[in-house]
Amino acid sequence: MDLGRMLERLGRMLFRRSLTRGLMAGIDKAASKGKPKSEMTPAERRQAQAGKQAARRARQAMRAGRRIGRL
Repeated sequence: MDLGRMLERLGRMLFRRSLTRGLMAGIDKAASKGKPKSEMTPAERRQAQAGKQAARRARQAMRAGRRIGRL
């Protein structure tokens, strides 16, 4: 494998990883409505936690769907 292809592959891998991190951070921020935990009421904390759990289940379902699609 030549150097150009290796660098291109590495670049794609880093881009995907950073994109995923950014998306996860955005989902977490949206679930907490942009407030830090110290400013949230207990009800808002519970709601934010429920939103994060729902997002986690959605990601797991997407992964399972992709796995099934490959079969």
